[in-house]
Amino acid sequence: MAALARPHFLAVFGALHPGNEDGAPAGTGTLVLLGPAEPGFWPHLTSGPEWQDGAPDPVDRWSKRVIGQLAEALGGQPLFPSDGPPYPPFFRWALGSGRAWASPVRILVHDLAGLWVSYRGAIALPQRLALPDPPESPCTRCAAKPCLTACPVAALTGADYNLAACHAFLDRSEGHACLSSGCAVRRACPVSQAYGRLSEQSAYHMRQFHK
Repeated sequence: MAALARPHFLAVFGALHPGNEDGAPAGTGTLVLLGPAEPGFWPHLTSGPEWQDGAPDPVDRWSKRVIGQLAEALGGQPLFPSDGPPYPPFFRWALGSGRAWASPVRILVHDLAGLWVSYRGAIALPQRLALPDPPESPCTRCAAKPCLTACPVAALTGADYNLAACHAFLDRSEGHACLSSGCAVRRACPVSQAYGRLSEQSAYHMRQFHK
């Protein structure tokens, strides 16, 4: 799967054997989660037809085309965070994969992507594949925990998320760095900094968030 996904700048972000209560399709033996492979994901996606045609939701449409093709080649069923309502429980699946955890600020942190973690989709396979042992959460060896103090207006501190304060800050000139480069909390994570995600990608998602 990793080899098939690599030309599309996608990576296996984890996998799990879901139970009947996990929201996966009936008959799923293994659920494989896919996320952006960095560096290179954003230039690859923005060179695709979905980005060029001017229609809405280019990222979701690209994901459905590419992951749909991968699922067909593997004999699996594609699943996407945008499918719904009801929406597939990607947060629960991420935690169940053993490669994502609740960070000190409560949002997901991934062993490879840090706080930049996102899931472009998943593939439900009928086979029950052998899975590797999960790694240790990067937060356990992060003594400084800069995510807890990175928010300029303390909107995201681990105690709570003040959505109104976050949006109000983005409306001010001081919020330009977060709008153009991504959330300061996500940027502060040492694992995020090593991931290679471009500011252009973060800026796009921040614009969607702050509409």
